[in-house]
Amino acid sequence: MSRKIREVMTKRPATVAVQVTVAEAARRMRDEDIGDVLVVDEGSLKGLVTDRDLVVRVIAEGREPESTSVSEVCSPDLVTVGPDDDIDKAVDLMRSRALRRLPVTEGGRPVGVVSLGDLAIDRDGSSALADISQAPPNT
Repeated sequence: MSRKIREVMTKRPATVAVQVTVAEAARRMRDEDIGDVLVVDEGSLKGLVTDRDLVVRVIAEGREPESTSVSEVCSPDLVTVGPDDDIDKAVDLMRSRALRRLPVTEGGRPVGVVSLGDLAIDRDGSSALADISQAPPNT
C-alpha cells in the first residue's frame, strides 16, 4: 500500500492574508525559521510566497517591502495535492514541474505543505538532503 501525503507533510502551514505586506511575511518567515508562507483570502488558498520571491520580485525590482502586499508578488497559479494523494503523485509533480514545495489542500483550504526535504526524509533518510532537512535550526 502506498504512503499518503498526510504522512509526510508539514501540518498547520504558515499562512498570511492577501493584504499583508511582504515585510510582515518576511518577519514571519524569520520568526518561524521557514522559507515560505501560503497566501490566503478568507481561508482559501490564493498563492505562495517564498524567501526567493521576496528577493527576486521585491528587492531586485526596487519595490518597497513595507507597502507591497504579498498578493502582488506571490505565485498564484499553484499546483496542489490532497492529503490522501499518494506520495508518488507529489514526487511526479515536483519532478515534472521543477517544484520545491507543494501546498496540500482540502476543499481549497490549505492543510499542509510537502517539500523536497519531506520527501527526501521519507524516501531515503540517510541521503544528504534528508540529513540537511532534519538538521535542527541554527540558533
